Amino acid sequence: MDLLSDVAFLSRLQFTLIVAFHFVFVPLSIGIGLITAIAHTRAYRSGDEQDERAAWFWVKVFTTTFAVGVASGIAMEFSFGTNWADYSRFVGDIFGAPLAAEALFAFFLESVFLGVLLFGRGKVGPKLYMASAWLVWFGSALSALWILIANSWMQTPAGAELAADGSKAVLTDFVAAAFNPTTGLRYFHVITAALVMGGLVAVSIAAYHFLKGSDLAFAKKTLKTGAVVTLVATVALFVSAHSMALGVWNEQPTKLAAMEGQYADEAVPLYLFGWVNEADESVAGVAIPGFTSILATGSPDTEYQGLNTLAESEKYGALDTSQLPVNAIFQVYHLMVAVSGILALLLILVLIGLKTGKFGEWGWLQKLMVIAPIFPLAAIEAGWFTAEVGRQPWVVYPSANAPAGIELLTNEAYSPSVTAPELWITIILFCAIYLLLFVAWARIVTRFIKAGPEAAGAEGGE
Repeated sequence: MDLLSDVAFLSRLQFTLIVAFHFVFVPLSIGIGLITAIAHTRAYRSGDEQDERAAWFWVKVFTTTFAVGVASGIAMEFSFGTNWADYSRFVGDIFGAPLAAEALFAFFLESVFLGVLLFGRGKVGPKLYMASAWLVWFGSALSALWILIANSWMQTPAGAELAADGSKAVLTDFVAAAFNPTTGLRYFHVITAALVMGGLVAVSIAAYHFLKGSDLAFAKKTLKTGAVVTLVATVALFVSAHSMALGVWNEQPTKLAAMEGQYADEAVPLYLFGWVNEADESVAGVAIPGFTSILATGSPDTEYQGLNTLAESEKYGALDTSQLPVNAIFQVYHLMVAVSGILALLLILVLIGLKTGKFGEWGWLQKLMVIAPIFPLAAIEAGWFTAEVGRQPWVVYPSANAPAGIELLTNEAYSPSVTAPELWITIILFCAIYLLLFVAWARIVTRFIKAGPEAAGAEGGE
């Protein structure tokens, strides 16, 4: 079928564009939120006017990012009810609670105390004002938890049973559904990645001011804060990545096989880079033999079933290896791994610069760090593509421990009443509106960064 008129493909494309754009601002909000809270704590403890100006600077950057994140996320809710109506009917009994909780608890918490930060400056006590910054960050992290509860259930369903007529999943145990086998693993992984992003945003802004020779006191404090956050978060990220991989190996074998281009049963290698020839089911590249098996079990000889064997099983019989985009999954997964290595290298360079006191003199490093946030963003987007495309052809994946019958194929989840022309219109409109939003956000935040904390303080009424 022509992809240009394929409603299932276009519905997936539309949702991909929406989520990929929205997912730029989610980790930015969480990461910048922590930097904002730390800046307010420093200002509260020191009482220094420069620290207060710096804290206000971060409030402005966070608020702009938060606003675009909220605006871009609204379209997702409509998409569930229009393009993915059949999917919504199937999972509605499960998704209602976490999505409502996200709005009632997390979003309201975040919004209320962001209001205190924006309008309560000089009007509430300093302790409450500082606490508000932490509650805003906590709200953003709590919001991510509820969303990941819903998304993780799609990956590893639990706490539900299939309705008697087979039309939907029925909630039987809220706790089991919420804390399904991968909720904790995925949440830890996403939060640590977001904090790496936030830490590198702080380092990037500090590097910009070092290059310009402006606001150097602010730049030095921001650099140290960003470096510490990035260091702690990066160490946690690698721990979470290993734990997340174990969850995939235990619960989603077809995803694991696709990530390494594994068609046959074997001790799984770890490719440093390569290319999957889907026609002859082979991979050309550089690999460490058995290393994926070592990561999973500690033994290089542990064999895992390949895609062909899994496709012949009763549980994963709906898998058609000829239709699965194995090379795309392989590439985005290894892009994520490669970028994670670049992040580690960047962190080492920053730490060397700080230890030797040369960061302020190394213009080449400052220029490199100005663009550093691009790397965690690329890794986060690649990780999301790996997770979502890797579970195809299911939108609700029949994981190893999923309740009987709890699965839904993607081609059975979209709304048949939506037409291809309607989808193309919305895709074009979304692209235009999101481009406008991104340009506006980038221009505003860039202006804040160039002006620095001194201007931020002046605009705040000081």
